Amino acid sequence: MLSEKQKLDTLMVLGIELNRIHDLDILLERVLTRARQFVNADAGSIYIREGDHLNFAHSQNDTLQSKLAAGEKLIYSTFSVPINPDSIAGYAASTRKMLSIPDVYRLSPEKQYRFSRQFDEASGYVTRAMLTIPLMTSKKDVLGILQMINPQDREKRIRKFSESDEKVMLHFAGIAAVALERAQMTRAMILRMIRMAEMRDPMETGAHVNRVADFSLEIYEHWAKRHQIPQKEIDKTRDVLRMAAMLHDVGKVATSDLILKKPSQLSHEEFEIMKQHTIQGARLFSNLQSDYDEAAAVIALNHHEKWDGSGYPGHVDPATGAPLPGHESKDGMPLPGKKGEEIPIFGRIVAIADVYDALSSKRCYKAPWDEANSIETISQGAGSHFDPELVEIFLNRFAFIRAIQDRYAGADNK
Repeated sequence: MLSEKQKLDTLMVLGIELNRIHDLDILLERVLTRARQFVNADAGSIYIREGDHLNFAHSQNDTLQSKLAAGEKLIYSTFSVPINPDSIAGYAASTRKMLSIPDVYRLSPEKQYRFSRQFDEASGYVTRAMLTIPLMTSKKDVLGILQMINPQDREKRIRKFSESDEKVMLHFAGIAAVALERAQMTRAMILRMIRMAEMRDPMETGAHVNRVADFSLEIYEHWAKRHQIPQKEIDKTRDVLRMAAMLHDVGKVATSDLILKKPSQLSHEEFEIMKQHTIQGARLFSNLQSDYDEAAAVIALNHHEKWDGSGYPGHVDPATGAPLPGHESKDGMPLPGKKGEEIPIFGRIVAIADVYDALSSKRCYKAPWDEANSIETISQGAGSHFDPELVEIFLNRFAFIRAIQDRYAGADNK
């Protein structure tokens, strides 16, 4: 539980901390975690505005989390709330006013908004005190809503939100909104690149790349914990990996429409041309200026490599596409691919994420495979196409993979 001095000290450096995070989803998680620490809230949620609705983005709940095994995470259903006075979040967004409610089960009948008991009834949790804060831009546009639930005293007894809590959360919301607005701009720029690729390749949709990015995060986080990577490094890498994974196929902008949109199987010559998208993608990020550029280049180049060495493009110089010394083709044979742990970990992770999503999604040349067949194909690829350790992690985390699919259920995923 933070003291008043700690809260003030943390507020002073909060903007710096949050502005170091570039990916919107990672930032939303951090904002929610930090907000709960400020008021010692047992639970909380954050919503992001999209048009005239609030989309549920993230939720945390210490009481429910404590009932899970170590390393497990809560799975929440995605939903949206209309921006109108009928719900608590909708009221705060429509009026741009903070709401502090001592007990949501004792709301006056005169209040226009109502508390939905659906989550409590499904989970067995009991929501009492709730503080709902609009996240607004400098132009007073609503970015989203932050909800704090059940603040606790030092003995972990639920208390009401104090005036001090309300004041500090208003300051917090202002700082968080600046960081969120910047992260939304970064996400918008990435999605513009994706839409540019989508103009060429109908498979490369915003829903697809978000699923691949979140699948990759789920695999990476558990691989990193297995390998005893420090949590600080995991947190930093998650931010970089999510953005970079979204751009895994951006090199397809350099591939002919005749190949990208061909509704039948590619010829040998056409497939050789298609392979070049890995090199073209890496080349886009060749002027390395950040960890993000480096990760994006690595993923673009390596996500079609295979564990047994039969993938592509192999050991090549992205700047020229030529084989690196010692890896030249012999007797006219295809260039050998990277093998096993020669393939960077990001490439090995995104390979699984991308293939699974391609199998389970609709394409111009096929209907979506059912879940069982998609899982079986990934499982059978362990040790040949995929890193077997990462396949094991993917299969163990499949409940979360399914939740990610539900969250980003685009037209290509139906």
